[in-house]
Amino acid sequence: MRQIILDTETTGLRVEDGNRILEIAAVEMVNRKLSPPDRHLHRYINPERDSEEGALNVHGLSTEFLADKPKFADIVDDFLEFVRGAELIIHNAPFDVGFLDMELARLGRGKLRDYVSGVIDTLKEAKELFPGKRNNLDALCDRYEIDRSARTLHGALIDCELLAEVYLAMTRGQDSLLIDFAGADETAGGAELAATRGARGPLKVLRATAEEIAAHESYLDGLDKAVKGTSLWRTLEPKAVAPAEAQPA
Repeated sequence: MRQIILDTETTGLRVEDGNRILEIAAVEMVNRKLSPPDRHLHRYINPERDSEEGALNVHGLSTEFLADKPKFADIVDDFLEFVRGAELIIHNAPFDVGFLDMELARLGRGKLRDYVSGVIDTLKEAKELFPGKRNNLDALCDRYEIDRSARTLHGALIDCELLAEVYLAMTRGQDSLLIDFAGADETAGGAELAATRGARGPLKVLRATAEEIAAHESYLDGLDKAVKGTSLWRTLEPKAVAPAEAQPA
């Protein structure tokens, strides 16, 4: 699976006020592994207007610095080719998608979702995981113990790199070996596997030993510490049962 972690910096917060994109970064990740830097995209853009004071204090990119940079029209083809067909991962996706849709509309190029397979909003997912807590990028980096010391100002590229680590931490454990078997019956050995399932008899359930239960509890304690509260697994899993002899299912 090809995913793109994407971030923009803009001249101001509201696209309705005529603000424009002045920096864009897109970091490639394939099968949950980040690609080398030469497979990333990073462009500074001449927004053809000054930044609002509040935005300038956030990103530090002056009008003078951006004056000789390409305009969005000059980089749009490279950008669309890079993200084409990928799933985008964006923190507070409506903000960035709104600005990108505006820039594309100015050029008659449709909407961002016309070019990608989907958009994941990590801010939305973080709010579901940690309701009532701060879920901006800095807070999530602290929660997952990700080093953000190099982030003195907001920058699209460094924010993408941090968000990639946050996303991997947030979704750790989603992958399952069961996924590998989901389409097994469609493979050359699928019929043999299905026959084996029917002939092996009833499964046996092996209860966890006391040592295994203790190790599991220790791991959950670590998760609780990491989120500074009660981890999601505490609310989902049933109370551990005492060790017992293996019993037939």
